[in-house]
Amino acid sequence: MRAVLVERQGTPVHRNVRFADDWPEPRAAAGEAVIRTQASALNHLDLWVGRGLPGVETFPRIGGSDGCGIVESIGPGVDEAWLGRRVIMNAATPLPVADHPDARPVLADISMIGEHSNGANAQRFVAPVNQLLDVGHDCDPIEAAAFGLTFLTAWRCLVTRAELRAGQTVLITGIGGGVALAGLAIARHFGCRVIVTSRHQGKLDRAARLGADHGVLDSGEDWSRTVRGLTNKRGVDVVLDSVGKAVHLSCIKSMARGGALVTPGCTSGPAATTDLTRIFWNQLRLLGSTMGDMNEFAQVTALFKAGALRPVIDQVFDAADAPAAYERLEAGEQFGKIVLRWS
Repeated sequence: MRAVLVERQGTPVHRNVRFADDWPEPRAAAGEAVIRTQASALNHLDLWVGRGLPGVETFPRIGGSDGCGIVESIGPGVDEAWLGRRVIMNAATPLPVADHPDARPVLADISMIGEHSNGANAQRFVAPVNQLLDVGHDCDPIEAAAFGLTFLTAWRCLVTRAELRAGQTVLITGIGGGVALAGLAIARHFGCRVIVTSRHQGKLDRAARLGADHGVLDSGEDWSRTVRGLTNKRGVDVVLDSVGKAVHLSCIKSMARGGALVTPGCTSGPAATTDLTRIFWNQLRLLGSTMGDMNEFAQVTALFKAGALRPVIDQVFDAADAPAAYERLEAGEQFGKIVLRWS
């Protein structure tokens, strides 16, 4: 089987990526399906796996937490109606809760396909059928592969965690990444006013064409006064920030009273300087968010199937050119999703 292998941990990651044609074929266990991959998409998670994450020790391994393809075979206990369906997966698989009265988390812990187990960057991949959604044969598999994880993450951030409402003002940092662009699309779908930031004017210009109301060029200085100026000094209701350390304080200072900051990541680092006085005095909410469950996945995917939400595609690579795809992701210059074409 053809597969994209990350052969070892190290930086830069793309130098450790190899396209192979002799990887063993996967088999479906009980409750699982084997999907013949039509397209898979890269996420920043693929870089973290290649650089080294706790618990990720076995190499070579196959990344990819986004994939679209045709169900080719099924394991014991799976309804045969799944066969032949075009599906996408929610890679965030919930872990069983321990049978103990003090071990019941409010939110289930997860195991990530593409991180804790081999993922979709291969000719075939395996996933539990209860983590799959049928997207129909009329959809574009490139777009379907690019949609899943980033839109699920942004949906939980904005709709579930921040409780986004129509007409609010939303600040999205680092526009150009998959989650940020998904957040822009979702916020626009809700009729929100959206302010985006980027270190690149070209990305701000492209975001404006996608419906962003204002763009703020991030030169490395505090840009909160600019954001507050765009809101008549009121501030924003919701911040979606996956940049982290480099912009956290600017985000806090940009928020309206009672506002919510939700973070699904911190690409510039976790050790941020904050302002506790503003947080308690303005009654701000700081929220963490990770992936999403199947109810949320079904909600946001329904909007994709209806044509209301669409991912932005940066570039499509043939699977054999995966090292170049990783290199583009690692350079951080992309605007939208990087996709691997398998058929």
